[in-house]
Amino acid sequence: MKNLEPLIIFARVAEMKSFTQAAESLGIQKGRASLVVRELEQEIGATLLHRTTRTVQLTEDGRVFYSRARDFLSEAEELKSMFSHGGQSLRGRIRVDMPAVLAQSVVIPALPQLLEVHPELEIELSSTDRRVDLVQEGFDCVVRLGPIVDETLIARPLGHLRMINAASPGYLDRFGVPQTIEDLLSQGHRMVHYMRNFGSKPDGWEYPAGEGYQSLMLPGTVRVNSVPAYHEAGLAGLGLIQGGYSSLLPHIKSGALVEVLPNFRPAPLTAFFVVAHRRNLSQRVRAFMNWTEEMLKPYFD
Repeated sequence: MKNLEPLIIFARVAEMKSFTQAAESLGIQKGRASLVVRELEQEIGATLLHRTTRTVQLTEDGRVFYSRARDFLSEAEELKSMFSHGGQSLRGRIRVDMPAVLAQSVVIPALPQLLEVHPELEIELSSTDRRVDLVQEGFDCVVRLGPIVDETLIARPLGHLRMINAASPGYLDRFGVPQTIEDLLSQGHRMVHYMRNFGSKPDGWEYPAGEGYQSLMLPGTVRVNSVPAYHEAGLAGLGLIQGGYSSLLPHIKSGALVEVLPNFRPAPLTAFFVVAHRRNLSQRVRAFMNWTEEMLKPYFD
């Protein structure tokens, strides 16, 4: 192969499962992307992709080839920058996902500082609260809160996010200030239910019990599927909420929220930086991860 373009286009199509989206992200025509991948398949003598009118899927040969191609492209990226000095400006695309509350309250406000030093970086920042598929969706790295269930991923601990219980003053005027877990039931308290996916069973009110934690199901009239909406529901007086101390602290300081049951806080959430393969990290991704870790340090215990 004369250059890396076929591998780059193929890898992007494989990650995004779409010639159209891959072409748009690379700034080329869809027809160009399709032609290059077909020529690549002819050159290596194997069908790499199953094409349908709705989606594009890797074949078995394609999966093997994709894994090697990502390693090869990563090595090529490292070779290009191996003689660069630490102060040189970084360039290229970084695709990252993180919880919406961290993106909105910490990372996005600090991005101008990063881009002033590295103006040729292109940041694609996903901030949904669903668990994205790093490989299939083409993410370089993600920040996750809670346990990592996929053992094939590489996780780097960032710290522990302290959790607190809170409610609005208006809500507490109506229902009373609970002092014990029993008060949650006797005073008729309600909670805002957070659910990643509507239709699943909502989590209950978590509290410490003995050496572990238990969950108490409280009634609630509002269910939301994003952390910012969850916080807003608490601010609106729709029920009790349990959230990260750092993200709720400005509302506590302003008086818009009041911490309740401080001796019955839910379990802290462990935060991780997660990547699919340690070897595939380019210099710009490593630098972005280190920068993000510094930005998030004050918010974790």
